[in-house]
Amino acid sequence: MAVSMRDLDSAFQGAGQKAGLEIWRIENFNPVPVPKSSYGKFFTGDSYVILKTTASKSGALRHDIHYWLGKDTSQDEAGAAAIKTVELDAALGGRAVQYREVQGHETEKFLSYFKPCIIPQEGGVASGFKHAEAEKHKTRLFVCRGKHVVHVKEVPFARSSLNHDDIFVLDTESKIFQFNGSNSSIQERAKALEVVQYIKDTYHEGKCEVAAVEDGKLMADPETGEFWGFFGGFAPLPRKTASADDKPADSHPPNLLCIVKGQTEPVETDSLKRELLDTNKCYILDCGLEVFVWMGRNTSLDERKSASGAADELVSGTDQLKPQIIRVIEGFETVVFRSKFDSWPQTTNVTVSEDGRGKVAALLKRQGVNVKGLLKADPVKEEPQPHIDCTGHLQVWRANGQEKILLQASDQSKFYSGDCYIFQYTYPGEDKEDCLIGTWIGKNSVEEERASANSLASKMVESMKFLASQARIYEGKEPIQFHSILQTFIVFKGGLSDGYKMYNAEKEIPDETYNENGIALFRIQGSGPDNMQAIQVEPVASSLNSSYCYILHNGPAVFTWSGNSTSAEDQELVERMLDLIKPNLQSKPQREGSESEQFWDLLGGKSEYPSQKILREAESDPHLFSCHCLKGNLKVTEVYNFSQDDLMTEDIFILDCHLEIFVWVGQQVDPKSRMQALTIGEKFLEHDFLLEGLSRVAPIYVVMEGSEPPFFTRFFKWDSAKSAILGNSFQRKLTIVKSGGAPVVDKPKRRTPASYGGRSSSVPDKSQRSSRSMSVSPDRVRVRGRSPAFNALAANFENPNARNLSTPPPVIRKLYPKSVTPDSAAQAPKSEAIAALSSSFEQPPPARESLIPRSIKVTPKSNSKKSDENSVTSKVDSLTIQEDVKEDEAEDEEGLVIYPYERLKITSTDPVTNIDVTRRETYLSSAEFKEKLGMSKDAFYKLQGASLFCSEELNIWK
Repeated sequence: MAVSMRDLDSAFQGAGQKAGLEIWRIENFNPVPVPKSSYGKFFTGDSYVILKTTASKSGALRHDIHYWLGKDTSQDEAGAAAIKTVELDAALGGRAVQYREVQGHETEKFLSYFKPCIIPQEGGVASGFKHAEAEKHKTRLFVCRGKHVVHVKEVPFARSSLNHDDIFVLDTESKIFQFNGSNSSIQERAKALEVVQYIKDTYHEGKCEVAAVEDGKLMADPETGEFWGFFGGFAPLPRKTASADDKPADSHPPNLLCIVKGQTEPVETDSLKRELLDTNKCYILDCGLEVFVWMGRNTSLDERKSASGAADELVSGTDQLKPQIIRVIEGFETVVFRSKFDSWPQTTNVTVSEDGRGKVAALLKRQGVNVKGLLKADPVKEEPQPHIDCTGHLQVWRANGQEKILLQASDQSKFYSGDCYIFQYTYPGEDKEDCLIGTWIGKNSVEEERASANSLASKMVESMKFLASQARIYEGKEPIQFHSILQTFIVFKGGLSDGYKMYNAEKEIPDETYNENGIALFRIQGSGPDNMQAIQVEPVASSLNSSYCYILHNGPAVFTWSGNSTSAEDQELVERMLDLIKPNLQSKPQREGSESEQFWDLLGGKSEYPSQKILREAESDPHLFSCHCLKGNLKVTEVYNFSQDDLMTEDIFILDCHLEIFVWVGQQVDPKSRMQALTIGEKFLEHDFLLEGLSRVAPIYVVMEGSEPPFFTRFFKWDSAKSAILGNSFQRKLTIVKSGGAPVVDKPKRRTPASYGGRSSSVPDKSQRSSRSMSVSPDRVRVRGRSPAFNALAANFENPNARNLSTPPPVIRKLYPKSVTPDSAAQAPKSEAIAALSSSFEQPPPARESLIPRSIKVTPKSNSKKSDENSVTSKVDSLTIQEDVKEDEAEDEEGLVIYPYERLKITSTDPVTNIDVTRRETYLSSAEFKEKLGMSKDAFYKLQGASLFCSEELNIWK
């Protein structure tokens, strides 16, 4: 589209250069900027142009332009607003989506800019309006409609305006009443309370009472009687009469019209296809409630103005609900527009360049306008963060049929592509221990074990009373949280499960399960010691890539290969991985371009291979959807400009981040829908409502209200106290409104997470996370993957002379993530028994505190001498369990009978009778208890409540 200087209004110069809102009012057919202090204040006699600029994570600026028409605005002013909107789009490079907004029929996207609502005032520029100054308060009645945004309309202050279906707000001089029609939903009532709060703050300076009146409530309630007193007393409400607002729009299939010289001509077709749209023309797609104007890239500014006028004529004079007019540019069509067509290609052959935007920028620059922002901004490069505490306790099981097999600590990071795995990770949260339970599904796993793994994980979540978050992760789509939890991750080819073996046998597929004595090639990747992976690939030259390092082995023969595009950090990861895959063996380093013949022979000879790094998709802007599953069909509604307050406790929401999705489940969602949360997430991926090419194997997180993990809450300005308020959405919000706009629940102080090696932050920085990947102490094995309290306990039963000296060189010596090394595991059977016992779900504890245990506080002993603060050894060796200050209280004060240890032993010659033999420790005195178990009763019960062990496992009763 050609752009000339006369097309650019001076009021629009420099617009859209940064994220935010910009508003102009049409005065004498020209746009005049509105002061920011008046944003959200509209007059019924005026027309406005509103520009919303959004900065995406990629750095690009996206624009939405709305022109708002008051109910009393003149036809000429409305036309001027429409034309100025087209001109503003031209000034921004011709890529904005344009919306026509009519008072009382605004789009949800428009209303979301001015949450909680807009309440237009009478008057306007043409009528010579004056701002109200200290007038006497006027009693007004408003009707409120909407679950996600609220349409507010002033109605006559009369009983006849009330009905059973809607919610009404009566604004009197000293009190604001909310009348809830008996047929209104809880969610609508909660949203209407936001309007009450807005009126209270705006028109009463926050100083007035608020009352809620339920439709049908008896007059005995004083507030109900007071409300009806304004209407002359209680009387039955009339049936709701259909108004112009309630009349449905004509229901008809989309009708495509072509604009020719300002006139519309029908396009004859049996099926709507993208090929019908000519880049040199403008079209109108009439869908009844929505009317779209499609403008080809090669159309002129006058042609676009003409098409806009034709659309206005089409909808003028309609007596049904006012249709919305949405104008889109070729190549930047909205999802809703594309969904109207029977077929729309994923990509269209449209040349999208910065040409138009560049010409506009050049014109403005000559006028001395700062044009920074008109062109695409550079993307912000940020290293992905896990947003999860990485110092927690991990357990991993392999699915085998309908059962799960607990992996030894040394095998927790070794997965097979033909198997499915279940993991449970407990970590320090804000004021309690949080838990993430998930499944990892291998690419070559069988369908039966995939279903079994998901079912077993769901049962684990259910056994914890849905206090844990749940994840479904597919091989190759692992999120940063998963890699940060495991730290070291190895994926072998083949599988170990019975289902995988049976399937291969039935299909006569050769077994390719990894053999440490055979030929294997691993691609090494990751960002550091806290996030590194080894992926087994086909042992052929075409599997190599110049941007990665590799490990190749054939039995005892081990090679490392470094591509020319790799860094010293990449090569360090190879050394670390070697210590896990092929320890105690000397490797033969190979540099790209100088490989030995033996190396190529193992790969079957030379061949071409890629050099570009496999790039991880960038995180895109999140979208929030409200979800309802009706008769197996998933219906979603997008919530624009969302916040935590949009999450209603009665509903299920999906947060779509493109790379991964979150299914948020409210506390008051019915149990059947709660159990279907994962299925709802899978259906969402299948439908791809935004037509953004969602992967059906993208990670799915199921998040329960009140137990939201930090990698979910980071998308909000989060206040955990809000979910602690009792009641439904309306009752919670009413509590907040009546308490002055803030949650009345005392938010617990953040508990300092039990630290290990000096780490306590909920999102450790890189240096902190790396410290978990290596041990520099030659004297002691550092047990990882368990809580610090557990490590301190296990240390009492380990052989102090049993040391695990890693293979040389010392600087790259490591321990298995979340585990002990195999040698130390064999030498510490008691600690292994305790670890195995912690996986038991046979007797789930009844109380919430025991379901997700708190960590025992662990602190270093005081020392008068100053020691090296960076020494891991000194921190580990000085760990002690803090005991409760009431440890020395007499047990008989609690009504418990005390017996000597010798009589409680299994081998006692004079055994005690009539006791609970599974809880012998409860009959010990405090002194003997501490002597035999090395801790107080209080400390023991905390560990036992966390299901870490029982006294029977300590062999003290024999």
